[in-house]
Amino acid sequence: MARVYDVRPAGPADLPLLAAIESAADALVTDLLACDPALFDATPGERRDADPGFLLVVDRPVVGFAQVLEEEGTAHLQQLCVHPEHGRLGRGTALVEACCAQAAVRGYDALTLTTFRDVSFNRPFYERLGFVVLDQPGGVLARHLRDEAAYDAVSPRVAMRRAW
Repeated sequence: MARVYDVRPAGPADLPLLAAIESAADALVTDLLACDPALFDATPGERRDADPGFLLVVDRPVVGFAQVLEEEGTAHLQQLCVHPEHGRLGRGTALVEACCAQAAVRGYDALTLTTFRDVSFNRPFYERLGFVVLDQPGGVLARHLRDEAAYDAVSPRVAMRRAW
């Protein structure tokens, strides 16, 4: 039986905890790719909460979060982080599914994202959840890839989309 997690909109008490969760999750990537941790800069939860879109968290106290940006008629999964001490148990999946459901309720027909192509807990994880790689992304998605070009120096990035 699949575990059920408490996925909910982020509240004011959750926001100060998000940057530490992001830093801990980023350490998994920097260790795996043997790259400079300075390449990753955790964003304060308060700043994420101010962006257009929505911010979901999992568990109490919060151990993971997902940020979806709403921009130019799209819903884009900007960040998904679960603290490594709580990872690989379904919380990330629960967050992604909740993001898809919330995006659908808000009238979107898909959720997009960008991620590392060759990191096992990135592209393959999203493929298992129904996302497909887009060979020629345009618009907002192409801009996200351009904005993240510095990451290509350590591992190629891909754009992905899940439609419903």
